[in-house]
Amino acid sequence: MTTKQVIFKLGSEEYGMDISLVSGIENYTKVVPIPNAPAHIIGILNLRGDVIPIYSLRKKFRMEEVMGTAATQLLVTNCMGTLIGYKVDSVVEIIEIDENLIRPVPPIVRNEETSYAKGIAERKGQLVVLLDIERILSDQEREAVKEFAEATNNSDQQ
Repeated sequence: MTTKQVIFKLGSEEYGMDISLVSGIENYTKVVPIPNAPAHIIGILNLRGDVIPIYSLRKKFRMEEVMGTAATQLLVTNCMGTLIGYKVDSVVEIIEIDENLIRPVPPIVRNEETSYAKGIAERKGQLVVLLDIERILSDQEREAVKEFAEATNNSDQQ
C-alpha cells in the first residue's frame, strides 16, 4: 500500500501531510490578524465564503515566524469538523510513499508535544516528518479553534 503526501517546507525542513485530508492548497493572501486569538492562530481568511482560522505550524514547532512570500501557501483541511488553514513556507510536491518505507518516530522524541508526528520517511536523502493533522492541535487548542471559528462565522453572518 502507498500513501499520498503533500510535501511542504518550513525553513529548510520538509514535512508531509496526507493529501486525502487536505481539501485545498491556497495562496497565502489577505490573512487578517486577530488580536488575542488562540496561541498559534495568526489570523483569519475568507475562503469562498467561509471564514477560516489560519494556524502557524512555525509557531507550533517553535520556529521563528516569518512574513509570507510568493511561495507561502495554505494547506486547508477539515480537522474534526472545523475548516482550518495551515500556513507553510512552500509546497514542494505531492508524492506517493510506500507505507513499508515509513519508519516510526523514535521513542526518545515521542511525547505529548510531538504526538503529531505520525512517521518518518526519506525523500531524496532527507528525512521527512509525516504529520497527523488530527494530532497537530492539542485537545485544548482544538476546542479553542472550534469556538473561535464558530464565533467568527456567527459574527460574520450578523
